[in-house]
Parts: sequence; structure tokens; C-alpha cells
Amino acid sequence: VAKGKVYVPDFVISDGEFDGRSQGGQPRKGLERILCLSAKTGKQLWKHEYEVTYTVSYPGGPRVTPTVADDRLYFQGTMGHLWCLDAQSGEVVWKHDICKEYKCQPPRWGYASHPLVHGDLVYAVAGGDGQVLVAFDKRTGKEQWKTLSSEEAGYCPPQILNQAGVEQLFFWYPEAVVSLDPANGKTYWSVELKPVYGISRMAPRLLGDKLFVSGPGKSVAVLLGLDQQTPGVRELWRGTNDTAVYPLNAPPQMRDGVIYGVDGESSALVAVSMENGERLWSSTVPSLAADARERARHGTAFLVYHETNEQYWIFGEMGDLILAELSAEGYKELGRQHILDPTNGAWGRKVVWSHPAFANKSVFARNDKELIRVDLSE
Repeated sequence: VAKGKVYVPDFVISDGEFDGRSQGGQPRKGLERILCLSAKTGKQLWKHEYEVTYTVSYPGGPRVTPTVADDRLYFQGTMGHLWCLDAQSGEVVWKHDICKEYKCQPPRWGYASHPLVHGDLVYAVAGGDGQVLVAFDKRTGKEQWKTLSSEEAGYCPPQILNQAGVEQLFFWYPEAVVSLDPANGKTYWSVELKPVYGISRMAPRLLGDKLFVSGPGKSVAVLLGLDQQTPGVRELWRGTNDTAVYPLNAPPQMRDGVIYGVDGESSALVAVSMENGERLWSSTVPSLAADARERARHGTAFLVYHETNEQYWIFGEMGDLILAELSAEGYKELGRQHILDPTNGAWGRKVVWSHPAFANKSVFARNDKELIRVDLSE
């Protein structure tokens, strides 16, 4: 949501319906689209569409949120098509067919890392030898640098944070967590962290001088301490079977010495001590429907912290918007409202796994059938 407009991607299948069970990579043809709507009315203002054939597992639609900066929209489709569009008109400014130009394959579940715009550059994921992360001139689309090697590209969005008095680009790819110089891609430091199936999903989370990264797999969680004088890192602890939290679909939040995240295997919202990784409490109440809490995997809830009220907006996979307080002592639900029906399928249950947007004192949320705006001003 930007400057009174809502940008949302989707996929219109031309050779049948997606039933939520097609996870074997059977090709699906259709139109991948970017829609621009009025934030006030929901009226469509423009659309950009192009033909594409999905060959990835779970071919349900785009995974990436569009990035809007300086009246330009940047977007990467499931099969790697990278676009720069005029955000007002939808006209193409420049484009890249990443897989064709870089002779790489999309990750097995499709590209999921939104482009990052910073300064004169836009950073996007490709994959392969020396080109997992690529920086382009945001105005012309010309490549400026590329770096990192991996068989799979992963799913992590890059981010830039200021640490030790310099800007650092933090990125997790299927081999390691790295800090790069955003100007040229040179590595400041690297810490090995290999998730199962190449699912380096979450963007590293920073609180003070501590960086947390975690994902699916045995003990694939690490808390790092960042040096304050020069770009550098030290390992504080790694997760075990009985400690930490291992998110899959939703990034965790960190506050007041506690990590809050939904664990991919237990499906529970878990609170973890940043001091040693100890699990403080867990609850499936915000992440699963009542009839799925005994058996479900990959339960999902998206957490967004509201600074003014010091409360969390939680969007659960059952389509409930929840207002809650989270602390080291426990989960306190203040209220919930069902705002959207789950339309997709996962592990035998209906889910909605699309992260909502919060803007204009409202929440904007979508399933596979509709997009809604709900007023939160009161």
C-alpha cells in the first residue's frame, strides 16, 4: 500500500484450477498479473499481465510483495521475471527474465524474495554460481554487481541495516548468513547456516546488536552478536531440538529480550529467551483453527507490532485478525474478528497464508478470491 494505491500480484490459471494439493511441479500455464487498486474504494486502476508457465512445486501464484519507491514498482514473479513499472500507470520501465539471462533455475517453490531498493540500486535474487544475489541500477536495470554461490537461491529478502557505523546488507542464502557491502557485494562476514531443502526463508531479525536467523531443519537457528566498532560477528548460541523457534512462513518478532515466532513443526506461537534460546511458552491459539490444533503442521500466524499501543496485530491462517499482548510471561488475547475465509489447502486443512498490509489505520488482506480493507481506527 503506497500513496493511496494498493498493489497486489496474482495468477490466473488457464489450464485448470489450483486445488492446493499440486505440489509435484506439474506445469501450470496462465497469466501472472500485478493489479493496482484504489486504497479508498478498491477500484482497479491498472493491471500489468504476462504469460508464464509455472514449473515449481505448489504452483498457486506469486510469492513476492511488490516494492514501491520513487513512483516505481519493482516485482519478481514466481519464475523469476523481474519488472520495474511506473507505479502510476503500470507502464514497463525495464525488465529482466532472470532465469533465461542468468541460466539458473527458480527455487523449487518459486522466487519469494521481494526486491530491495536502496540508494541507486535494486537488489534481487537469481541463483547459481556467483550470482545468488544481483544488484541492478534502479533507473536502467543494468547489472552493477553479483555475488554468492549456491545450488538453490533460497527465499530470503535482502535488507540493509546500519551497524558499526556502516551500512551492511544482511542476507541468508542456503549456505550461510552473510553481511555484504551494499555498494559492491563484497563480504564483510559469513556464518554457516544450512536449512533443509534450501529453505532460507526469514530475513535476519535485528534487536540492538543481536541478529537472529532461523528456519526449518535440525538446529538451524543462531543468535549472533554484532561488533559495534567494525563489521564483524560472534556466535552467541545455536538452537537445539528443545530450544529456539524454527519459523517457516512467518518472520518472528523480537522485543525486550524475547523472540516471538510461529514454529514450523509444532505450529505454535513460541516465546524464546534471547539470552540462551530457552522456550518460555507456546500456544497454537493464534496460529491454528480450534479443530486443527492437535495434528497440524506448518501452522501460520503473521505478527505485526503496533508501537503506540505496545500490542500485536496477529493474522492467523484461519482468517482471524487478533489483537494480543505478548510478554515473557505469556500470550494474552484481547480480541479477534474473522475477516477472511481460508481458501487454499495445506496438510488437509484450509488456510490463508498471505501476509496482510497495514496502512491508513486499516488492514488490507487477501485470499484466493477477494481482497478486503478493514477499518482499525477505533
